[in-house]
Amino acid sequence: MARSLIVMNSKTSKHDHNDCIDSAMEMAESLCEKKGLRFTKIRRRVLELVWNNHQAIKAYDILEMLQKEHVSAKPPTAYRALDFLLEHGFIHRIESLNAYIGCPHPQHLHSFQLLICNQCGLVKEMDKPDLSTKLDNYAKEYEFSLVSQVVELHGLCKKCA
Repeated sequence: MARSLIVMNSKTSKHDHNDCIDSAMEMAESLCEKKGLRFTKIRRRVLELVWNNHQAIKAYDILEMLQKEHVSAKPPTAYRALDFLLEHGFIHRIESLNAYIGCPHPQHLHSFQLLICNQCGLVKEMDKPDLSTKLDNYAKEYEFSLVSQVVELHGLCKKCA
């Protein structure tokens, strides 16, 4: 399957990618400082790799890149960094692809929905709180309390349709 291009909640996919990465790094540093969290070199590097080119990336791809830079990097190194970044909202996990993408707004916890193109692998993040609320209410109708929501919608993007 093709790697997944991520286009964050924008009307156009044209933007200065270096600014995008810099912004993600600055946001992570700021939030870690405010929360008293350690934003180690390895966590920073893993976040940079996730944000690189807005492509979904698998843990073993991250590990492979880390090993090119740090021969001693082992799977737990990558997974611990990914777990930290997930826990604090800096990245999202794409369950159906078993891959990760950067979160464009980690400053607030939120439910989100992902649109995934089955042909080219394009992934767009939607942040529709009303949809999340409706799903939560529907679950309550069935006497079910949601712990988390993972909504991944597969189809074809405009370019592939």
